[in-house]
Amino acid sequence: MMDLKNSSTVTNFILVGFEQSSPSTRKMFFALFLTLYSLAMAMNGLIIFITWTDPRLNSPMYFFLGHLSFLDVCFITTTIPQMLVHLVVKNHNVSFASCLMQMYLVFGVGVAECILLAFMAYDRYVAICHPLSYAQIMSQQVCVRLVGTAWFFGMINGILLDYMTFRGPFCRDNHIENFFCEAPIVITLSCGDQQFSLMVIFADAVVVLLSPMVLIVISYARILASILGRASSSGRGKTFSTCTSHLTVVIFFYTSAMFSYMNPRSTHGPDKDKPFSLLYTIITPMCNPIIYSFRNKEMKGAMMRSLGRTSPAKADSV
Repeated sequence: MMDLKNSSTVTNFILVGFEQSSPSTRKMFFALFLTLYSLAMAMNGLIIFITWTDPRLNSPMYFFLGHLSFLDVCFITTTIPQMLVHLVVKNHNVSFASCLMQMYLVFGVGVAECILLAFMAYDRYVAICHPLSYAQIMSQQVCVRLVGTAWFFGMINGILLDYMTFRGPFCRDNHIENFFCEAPIVITLSCGDQQFSLMVIFADAVVVLLSPMVLIVISYARILASILGRASSSGRGKTFSTCTSHLTVVIFFYTSAMFSYMNPRSTHGPDKDKPFSLLYTIITPMCNPIIYSFRNKEMKGAMMRSLGRTSPAKADSV
């Protein structure tokens, strides 16, 4: 990596972000994003706390949910604090190493979240379609291995994509038209073989995004078939209600990620990239705990108990 840096005329990057906005607009953005970041950290932190400490949430679904919130905390902390600083200071420089590390964490955590969402769909499939064998199939040891697998492939994937992004020398403009180091944008600043790097990242996105998506689709197809085979319509609604939160989160996350990494760069631009980058870096991590808490009675009861707003007996009746 040191040889790569020495062969390059670019030793730092400038994150353009919202630099071209007026001072009043940047102040408004700072207040808005600080509020959203604080809410995301507080909500995800609360879910992590209650899923790991409340004995009434001692099930694989909440075990995965706690780790999903932890991934969301890691994800937003990798990008948003830096953006907030750049909204109030004039120096938007980031070092070569800092950009590389930020990109690695974004890739690693993002891929781990994709895989974890697929495992969560599989968990719902086992719970609904094989309830009698659920405890044996989704044992604690299996759940730990699944979460470890998500982290492992995320971190390995981050190394690959970091290498493909920074493998060539950088001797062009060092301005990144976004608020964080996003791979497709950084590659366009390289003097090396941009097309090959972009093709590898596109292929990787296809595998990383579509492979978990296939597992999610198969899981919910079997869940739907199982639900439709039941006689009671009320039973169908109650069963499928446990899946709607997860499906909503999947749609939010995958839509923004696919637009960012599976579309041709010719269709992109700062006005298109930034909104989708904001969607999957801060809006989705903030919405995840809200979606799960408002659509899940057990989560609402646990939150109320944790916050001390209701007695345990009353919380159970929520």
